[in-house]
Amino acid sequence: MTDVLTQPVILGRIVGLFGVRGWVKVYSYTEPREALLDYKDWLLSRDGGWQPVALAQGKRHGKAVIARLEGIEDRDAAAELTGSDIGVDRDALPDPGEGHYYWADLEGLTVVHKDGTELGKVACLMATGANDVLVVDGPAERLIPFVQGEVILDVDLAAGVIRVDWEWD
Repeated sequence: MTDVLTQPVILGRIVGLFGVRGWVKVYSYTEPREALLDYKDWLLSRDGGWQPVALAQGKRHGKAVIARLEGIEDRDAAAELTGSDIGVDRDALPDPGEGHYYWADLEGLTVVHKDGTELGKVACLMATGANDVLVVDGPAERLIPFVQGEVILDVDLAAGVIRVDWEWD
């Protein structure tokens, strides 16, 4: 398994073009959306790897964020970037603090019931308003509330395991 702690943390995706001068439309996974613009050194997923780029300008535009990257001066150059994930080095992110986690760190972890039954792996998380929810892929897909101390008993990033007390039947 690739160590997620050494991989860039994906904060958004280039989803389209904006104008003719090399600007791109970005879907940001950050809260608030424009927080993505706090990071000036981006990594773009391209050709199976990560390519460093520098953010030249950016701003919120409706529900999206628009950005211009250094060296991208026209619509054709910007079009080549469409579909690229935007990542940043983990070291650029603030420490989430004790008992808090980046979603990217939880995805792929094995979820184990307190009785030892392996339920599957975290495919993704969902924000529901009341609390976040783990989407666990296993013999059956399970939605498990991420409520620490009640449902989530322990998160061990080093071991790659989340222990839960969740009755699925």
